[in-house]
Amino acid sequence: MKIGLFIPCYVDQFYPKVGIATYELLQKLGCDVRFPMRQTCCGQPMANSGYEHLTKGCDANFVANFAEFDYIVCPSGSCVLHVKEHLHDEKNEALATKIRKSVYELTEFITDILKVETIEGHFPHKVGLHQSCHGQRGLKLSQMSELNAPFFSKPEQLLAKISGINLVSLNRKDECCGFGGTFCVTEEAISVKMGKDRIKDHESQGVEYITGFDMSCLMHMEGILRKENSPIKTIHIAEILNSRVL
Repeated sequence: MKIGLFIPCYVDQFYPKVGIATYELLQKLGCDVRFPMRQTCCGQPMANSGYEHLTKGCDANFVANFAEFDYIVCPSGSCVLHVKEHLHDEKNEALATKIRKSVYELTEFITDILKVETIEGHFPHKVGLHQSCHGQRGLKLSQMSELNAPFFSKPEQLLAKISGINLVSLNRKDECCGFGGTFCVTEEAISVKMGKDRIKDHESQGVEYITGFDMSCLMHMEGILRKENSPIKTIHIAEILNSRVL
């Protein structure tokens, strides 16, 4: 099966090591991975700001770049959810529909499609997992705590396979960090306060790293941590899953 690697624009520009880790991890898991060189923004920032009608060029470019693949995999829940719910192409809607059904967030793909039993990674650190809203509530990557339903978490399921990791239990594990894309710009004070509250939960557990499946949320918390000179670091889940056994 041919896998198209979809790397969000902010990851490409600011966190390329996350894209590299995703590529290497999929290769390790036996996937035939390609990176379409002409891919650009999926259009989510415009759509979230109320300008979805201006994303037709982004949509057409996305379809052109990823039409040939069996699956499209991305290390960002929010970008995947945007494509799943909003990708359209007036010239080829059938193909756009196929792509919407073929795009997966990384942990979702590894768990549901590859059905991986073991991952040979080693990360001997105390880690807190941030459950980003788009992934949890939109893609259903983990169970929401307010529901009276059996617990599951695809990211936790994969992290548990990594040797040496100490994954802590947070007090309010589903709470939003306050990033919210353009929300952190238009409502800066609220966004920062939410981010600080989210970080406090991790701090109280004595974590060394905060991980997650959306680098945008981690970027938001990373900014707060740096400003407060905190020793806690952020790391995308792909980098942990791609870690090497020493």
